Amino acid sequence: MRFSDLLDAVRRQPLALSIPAEWAQGRASFGGLVAALQYEAMRARVPADRQVRSLAITFVGPVEPEVPVSFEVDVLREGKAVSQVLGRAMQKGQVVTLIQGSFGASRPSEVAVTAQPAPEMKHWDDCQELPYVKGVTPEFMRHLAMRWSVGGLPFTGNTSREMGGWVRLRGDVKEEAVTESHILALVDAWPPALMPFLKKPAMGSTLTWTIEFVQPLLELSTLDWCKYLVETEHAADGYGHAAANLWDARGRLIAMSRQTVTVFA
Repeated sequence: MRFSDLLDAVRRQPLALSIPAEWAQGRASFGGLVAALQYEAMRARVPADRQVRSLAITFVGPVEPEVPVSFEVDVLREGKAVSQVLGRAMQKGQVVTLIQGSFGASRPSEVAVTAQPAPEMKHWDDCQELPYVKGVTPEFMRHLAMRWSVGGLPFTGNTSREMGGWVRLRGDVKEEAVTESHILALVDAWPPALMPFLKKPAMGSTLTWTIEFVQPLLELSTLDWCKYLVETEHAADGYGHAAANLWDARGRLIAMSRQTVTVFA
């Protein structure tokens, strides 16, 4: 089932959706997809002129594949320009994901600060792609392509603080405009930033995630490559803290992300 098909499904029926096993990440469903589905349910409850500015995401527990999940929404407040919205993914009567979203309409302002330049990277054709290998890599990776340009692959003992390269959807991709839902999947496709430090496979996952979107979104296609770079700022006692950015191929900033990740090694 394509990413676009799942977005269509949650728009039609947000309170009863099962995520296919082909989107699994170990025993859980891919977090970027779960966040995207919850966001779609939230987006439907907010006026169209109020663009999403930030999402604060907590992965409370694993969202099991092939088990119905309900994407519930509460509009906490609607001001003159900003809407504050809470989304809850519920499964088997338990909260499995929480998202607090801030949506805001544009307004006149004297303040305008351009983003820092994007880092230089090798062209995607010259970068190593992490292959999808059934039974070895997470199942969801059949739908997302990552090509390394900075740092090391997971479990290679690479101690670089930085990791990144190019990312886009792969497989049977519906060509359409990139939305915030696609951006959530592209950013979260990358493994936790601590994984390259390890010399052998171990479990790791995202605990909390905040992401901010540069609005209005750039006019990009789901077939376009985007540039991603994450920096591990601190790690100890099984937890790591990392900051990342996503740009288009021309170096224009798309989104800014922060994650607290756990590693069981």
